[in-house]
Amino acid sequence: MKKSIFLLSLSCALLLSTGCSSKEAVVKKDLHALHATHHWSYEGESGPLHWGDLKKEYFMCKEGKNQSPVDITDARNITKKHIQFRYFIGGKDVIYNGHTVQVNYKKGSFITIDGHTFELKQFHFHTPSENTVNGEHFPMEAHFVHQDKDGNLAVLAVMFKEGPANPELDKIIASLSPKMGVDTPLKNQANASALMPMDVDYYRFNGSLTTPPCSEGVLWAVFKKPVTASKAQINAIAKEIGHPNNRPVQPINARLITQ
Repeated sequence: MKKSIFLLSLSCALLLSTGCSSKEAVVKKDLHALHATHHWSYEGESGPLHWGDLKKEYFMCKEGKNQSPVDITDARNITKKHIQFRYFIGGKDVIYNGHTVQVNYKKGSFITIDGHTFELKQFHFHTPSENTVNGEHFPMEAHFVHQDKDGNLAVLAVMFKEGPANPELDKIIASLSPKMGVDTPLKNQANASALMPMDVDYYRFNGSLTTPPCSEGVLWAVFKKPVTASKAQINAIAKEIGHPNNRPVQPINARLITQ
């Protein structure tokens, strides 16, 4: 969720000698600038193993007991209600923020879980997936981030596997910009519903943000059935992100995963 800094290790001279594109040079410059304010990444001394030590506000990244993502195994069967969707076409702009590719959503789209309503704020991508199922990573995972009127969060996670292309992803890819940190209006607004599986059975658990400050109390629902995206689509989003942006799975501890 909802993101990391990737610091390119090659020098400008090496980039030029290997024939890097102007886009790569712009991204390199922007990433170094962003690092000065975000202070965390997915690798090295500012990577996930060190997040909890980077700032006092990130202490939950190392001390939390209900952290995300997780490896989903031994889910307990319970009787649960389906998630109710009230989604409209509303993906209005896309941004690469140094951590992920994120689509911001217009107001007015909601889900209801156990009679509790959460508004869709944004969705973003991780390549490869952050959550795993029986130890298996998927090539891409989308997180649909929702918030209720009191600020509580619910995240729906959709796994992607290689297969037929998803036209909704093409809308996002077509508007990707080499300039980081700038919202780019989508040429055609995205429909979050078109990225959801037809079968909306899901795993559920209590967890956290998967990025600093790793705040807990987040309701997670991971759909069992993946959706498809073409290899070219997955590669396009992964290339824009520029690096793997998946936090390692965290201990389950005393939590139950239900299905």
